[in-house]
Amino acid sequence: MRIALDFRPVTAAPRSGMARQALAMEAALRQRPGTEVLLCTAAPADHPHRQFALCPAAPSPIDGLHRLGERLRFEWRFLPRTLAARDVDVYIATINMGLPPRLGNRARRVLLLHDVFQLTLRNRHGSALKEAVYRLTDWLGIAYSVRAADAIWVPSAYTARELAERFPAAAAKVRVLPNAVPQSPWRDGPQRVPAGLPPRYWLVVGTREPRKNIAWFVQAWRNARRLAPDSVPPLVLVGHPADLPGTHDDLTWLTDLDDAELRATLRGAERLWHPSYAEGFGLPVIEAAACGTPVATALGTALDEVTPPGSPRFDAHDGPGLTALMQALAEPVRRRGEGLSELRDWARRFDAPAYRERLDALVGELA
Repeated sequence: MRIALDFRPVTAAPRSGMARQALAMEAALRQRPGTEVLLCTAAPADHPHRQFALCPAAPSPIDGLHRLGERLRFEWRFLPRTLAARDVDVYIATINMGLPPRLGNRARRVLLLHDVFQLTLRNRHGSALKEAVYRLTDWLGIAYSVRAADAIWVPSAYTARELAERFPAAAAKVRVLPNAVPQSPWRDGPQRVPAGLPPRYWLVVGTREPRKNIAWFVQAWRNARRLAPDSVPPLVLVGHPADLPGTHDDLTWLTDLDDAELRATLRGAERLWHPSYAEGFGLPVIEAAACGTPVATALGTALDEVTPPGSPRFDAHDGPGLTALMQALAEPVRRRGEGLSELRDWARRFDAPAYRERLDALVGELA
């Protein structure tokens, strides 16, 4: 079987969640017997991905791969000719949309849909005009791909329900493929401690989108810190200060971490907090558990599926309740071998072998 995979997330944002899943899928497919994997992307003329991936001859800017004109040229002009010429059996789109027109009578098209928040929530854009344009093009792109797909793979039962509610006719095509979180790198991989980390700290990973709920969370933390200054630890955020308006001298920001730095940051945290009120999966929760780091997560959405049993939970809209929980959890966590093992055992259900087994079954359905 010859499978082509949309590699644009890795080209455009190699440390993003979408890119991690594209890489995990590539690795799993390459281990599948009798399977040849072709990578498809758009890239600048001198980009290293051109050495091994199928790319349009015309260069594309890294920061413009999401633009409508670039997408249409790639999906509607380049892909049909390229995939037909190589007799591809399956094409997998990895960016919530992006399926090309039908590739002959035999080729199957798969949509990897991470979530539907582009349709249901207000995302962050530079202006109201950009927001309106992207909301329209996202709706058209996702709606077309949902209708055109032969199969739709989503990372959680929550996302499957959200999708079926908005596109009832597509419900029979939907299958749950939980995201891959290979355990070995998080458990044993090399680490490098970023400069500026306090001796003890709580951690939040991901701050850009409004649904991450960061301003609300930081206010609850500040209230807890004011009430218990000697016990509530400093707060470290992996993200960019521009994601949170105002001045925040009391926070530690880490930006553009590589894998070794992120591992060290996760392993050194007393607890990962994940306050999002809308998640299609919640990768940082599983990554923290794989490191043996305790977590506390908001109630609802896909976080109900990925939070280790017994972990503290909170209402993503109840600030006083969160402040009280922070005070209760402010004493330093003692890492005991038993608790570490339980967290890692929970995370193992998302490890590479489990992911490969599920992916193999879904590809088998297409065959």
